[in-house]
Amino acid sequence: MTKVLGVIGYPIEHSISPHLHNFILKKLNLDYLYLAFKVKPHDLSAAVAGVRALGIVGINVTIPHKEHVLQYVDDFSEEVRLVGSANTIHNDGDKLIAYNTDVGGFLRSLEVNNVELSGKKVVVLGAGGAARAIVHALVKAGVEQIVICNRTVERGQKLAADIEARTGFKHFSVLGLSEDLVESNLSEADLLVNTTSVGMFPKVEESPIKDRNLLHENLIVYDLVYNPQETTFLRMAKSAGARAINGLEMLIYQGIASLEIWTGSKISIDEFVFQLKDYLKEKL
Repeated sequence: MTKVLGVIGYPIEHSISPHLHNFILKKLNLDYLYLAFKVKPHDLSAAVAGVRALGIVGINVTIPHKEHVLQYVDDFSEEVRLVGSANTIHNDGDKLIAYNTDVGGFLRSLEVNNVELSGKKVVVLGAGGAARAIVHALVKAGVEQIVICNRTVERGQKLAADIEARTGFKHFSVLGLSEDLVESNLSEADLLVNTTSVGMFPKVEESPIKDRNLLHENLIVYDLVYNPQETTFLRMAKSAGARAINGLEMLIYQGIASLEIWTGSKISIDEFVFQLKDYLKEKL
């Protein structure tokens, strides 16, 4: 019998996770089907109960559920305990177990792009569930300083305090999105990461940074948004001479890690990685 996997989020129309997973599953002759489910915040509890009741093998969890979903599962991986958010749930017989593959997916995407993080200063835009994974990954990679910029400073402060309590990393600054404050930090930054959904399809004209002059040629700009492939933010970065990386490779690598959890098998895409990337780009 075909086993069911999926992704829950709101909105979910932008997601190419079904294309990613179904392509890999077909290539590897694994009898699974991966579907997207639109789940509003007030329906999250019922949706997770449905995963359990229907015997769905596993789900990915995206915006805005990565933190709230933790109250509806039975157990967490160590990574989830450290990060405080999850992007993967495994229905492991009688237990729902939460994992976070965003951390490893982000670090692997930087590795394949030859980005070295040790001793660097990083500015992170946003303080939600995705930001939690990124900030934890940055600490794990040995960065020197992290600046969190968020619309509500209190949420940024909570994220910094949580990660400090869990990892011992203390070199945080937390700011609002005032461009004067952001500018003074970006001038010395090595990496700028957008963890928000600003600029994501369908609102493709939006950008988390409005002024191109805040960006510079020594900066690497990473946008977790992958739909569209080149956001307004990344176009702005390129025009300022900065190096631009979108979220597609992170999506691929966190997705592979999720599949390994659900199937219990090691998954290699080496034989068809370029074919996979071309296929996903066609779907954007």
